Order: sequence, then C-alpha cells, then structure tokens
Amino acid sequence: MSVAKMLMIFLLLVNKMDPEAGGSQIIKVTPLQQMLASGTGAVLTSLMVTPLDVVKIRLQAQNNPFYKGKCFLYSNGLMDHLCVCEEEGNKAWYKKPGRFQGTLDAFLKIVRNEGIKSLWSGLPPTLVMAVPATVIYFTCYDQLTALLKSKLGENKSCIPIVAGIVARVGAVTVISPLELIRTKMQSKKFSYEELHQFVSKKVSEDGWISLWRGWAPTVLRDVPFSAMYWYNYEVLKKWFCAKSGLYEPSFMINFTSGALSGSFAAIATLPFDVVKTQKQTQLWIHESHKSLIPRLIKIAPACAVMISTYEFGKAFFQKQNARRQQY
Repeated sequence: MSVAKMLMIFLLLVNKMDPEAGGSQIIKVTPLQQMLASGTGAVLTSLMVTPLDVVKIRLQAQNNPFYKGKCFLYSNGLMDHLCVCEEEGNKAWYKKPGRFQGTLDAFLKIVRNEGIKSLWSGLPPTLVMAVPATVIYFTCYDQLTALLKSKLGENKSCIPIVAGIVARVGAVTVISPLELIRTKMQSKKFSYEELHQFVSKKVSEDGWISLWRGWAPTVLRDVPFSAMYWYNYEVLKKWFCAKSGLYEPSFMINFTSGALSGSFAAIATLPFDVVKTQKQTQLWIHESHKSLIPRLIKIAPACAVMISTYEFGKAFFQKQNARRQQY
C-alpha cells in the first residue's frame, strides 16, 4: 500500500470521528475574530516550536562558543530574530554549560538541571513583534482573499499567490523597523531617550528608508515562501476534502495540508534562507545541505500548528456567529 493511500485512509477515519466535518453553510468571521484566531495560533505555535530552537542554539554554543558581539538567529516558529551575544562568561541562557551528547540528551538535561521553563528561554521579547506580525499577515491574507474572490471569482488559482505575496510584504514592512530597533537595544543597553536619539540620527543621516535596511533580504526569502505556501495549502486542502467527500476541511486536513505545504515551500526557498542568514550573521559557514533538515524540522510543525489552530479558531467563531443569527 502506498504512502498516499495510507494517509487518505487515516484522514477518512479521523473525519468519520469528527461530527463537525460535514457540510454546513459558510458564515463569515469578522476581522477582529480573525485577529484573535491568528493571535492564539501564534502563541501556541511559539510555545510548541521554541524548545526545538533553544536546544539547537545551546548545542551550537557548546560546539562553537559564542563570543561577545557574535550574532546568532533565534526562531520562535513565527519569525527569525537576529540576536547578539551580549556578555562574556556563562550568565546568558545560551551560554550555560551542559555537556550535551545530542538533541535528546540536551532536552533531558536542560529540563532536569535548569527546569522546564528553560526550554522557552528568550521567548517573551520575541513575541512582542512575532505575534503582531502574524496577526497582520493572516488577517490581511484572509481579507485579501475574500476581496479577490469577490472580484475574480471563487476558483482563480492566482488568488492565494497574490494574497500571500501582498500580505507578507505588508507584515514585513510594518515589522522591519521594529526588528532593527530591537536588535540595537539588545546589542547595547539603550535607554528610551538614547534609542530616540539613535533613531533620529539615523533618519537624519540616511533618511527614513534606513529603518528598513533589513527589508530586502527578508522579503526575498519570505515572499516566495508565502506565495508557494498558500498556493499549495489551498490546493492540498481542496484535494483532501475531495478525496474525503467533505465540504469543509477537518482539523486533520488543515494540519496535514499546512505541514506538507510548509515543507514544500521550505525546500524551494532554502537558497534564499541561507543567503539571508549569512548576510544577517556575517558568518559564511553555512552550507545548504546542512541547513535543510533543521529548517524542515522547524517549519513543518510550525506551519501545521499555526494554520490548523487558526482555522479551528475561525470555525469556532463561525459557529458563534451562526448561533447569533438564529436568535
């Protein structure tokens, strides 16, 4: 039996156990409800994916110690954040000694010796930008998709591509200046007055465009990923629904479609990711074949959890809106 057939049988069994998977009238959700659903998905995705990156960084720091001023990338499953090693010694979470023998050993030793909360070290500051960026991205995508469908028709294959591109460009444009400021604040302990002086000086010397200095490499990686991700996600979701005989996708269909489309997009955009990483960290030590597996391990579950949680949240609000319409 082929893998595809086994996957279809699994999805059919799950759908039969899902009493809500049958056809129903589509009730629209409001932009605020989309924002709440995407915000919830963003937080859950970060909580589930961040430990993978924390362990990866701890292993990297053990094998190639971080000296003061060295850059490294921290990913919470939603965004990659450029971090700067702030101090010498072992005070920072990523410098704590562990004598890890591998990934599983690192997980177990961190939990046993430092407490389970250490698996989410460094997460809170990154959520300040990652959650709003995700909310903007997903809400804009859905709003643009609805607008394009009303103008072009329901079945135009270009709609998820166009909506994905525009939504991602918008999110990156909003967040880029904030990410620049966050990185600067981390690399040197600025007061708010000093930060204001830094921004004012930068704008006066280089113009407003200087606040978007990291915009181009981010867009070159994220926009192709977004276009391919949303196109494949919509195609896979429709295909699974057709094979399962469903009018609306179930949680497992959303989860599986998100994981597969995220994996496809991650593989296709790997060269852009390597270039962006090298430019950010200024360390030309990465090789594409060594980057693929860690990228897939991070992106596939992040995409699956985020999109399935988001769709689940929208479905919840649809039911609430439907009940209100009945009264």
